[in-house]
Amino acid sequence: MAMNFEQARQNMVENQVRPWDVLDVRVLDALAQVRREDFVAPAHRRLAFADVCLPMGHGQVMMKPVIEGRVLQALDLKPTDRVLQIGTGSGFLAACMAKLAAHVTSVDVHGDFTAAAQSRLEAAGIANASLVTADAVQDWQPQDRFDAIVVTGAVWQVPQRFLGWLKPCGRLLAIRGESPAQQAVLLTQTGAGGFREEYLFETDLPYLAHAEPPRRFVF
Repeated sequence: MAMNFEQARQNMVENQVRPWDVLDVRVLDALAQVRREDFVAPAHRRLAFADVCLPMGHGQVMMKPVIEGRVLQALDLKPTDRVLQIGTGSGFLAACMAKLAAHVTSVDVHGDFTAAAQSRLEAAGIANASLVTADAVQDWQPQDRFDAIVVTGAVWQVPQRFLGWLKPCGRLLAIRGESPAQQAVLLTQTGAGGFREEYLFETDLPYLAHAEPPRRFVF
């Protein structure tokens, strides 16, 4: 029996995302407009709207829809914002952010992720997103600063270099801490190099490459 993806997408928004206190109409509209089923592996197409993390390869996963909704709402993107995403993954979150902001730059260390995401974004008619294959944790350096940065793989600690890529009063959202009790945090620049920190919710995601906790040696 063929699956009604349009109905499944609306059910995801109304029955999963909205009840998790995602009430921003622009965010809900973006989630309803971007065809999530086109951003998952063909084998997972029928699970595109399920309340589960979907495997993508390289030990990474696509976040649950409810997490994506909370992330988009917390970023509070404006139509004039320039956004950096660290961890392109499937490209779905980049597509949603491109609906909300002026431009999205998305970086991933895995070339197959960026290549697949580029094809999906083009198929979706998204023209205001640029993808880069590079290691943002270790050596990539952007040419510009950003109004908002979202780190979509977990980090043990937020690299200081990420914070230096923000414009004045910019904000950075990251999943930080040690699995399985990681926290989504929003860091907002307050001037003079200071940051206000807001704890959003708990979750558990795989780490970005080179952002894992230090190894502990047991003797």
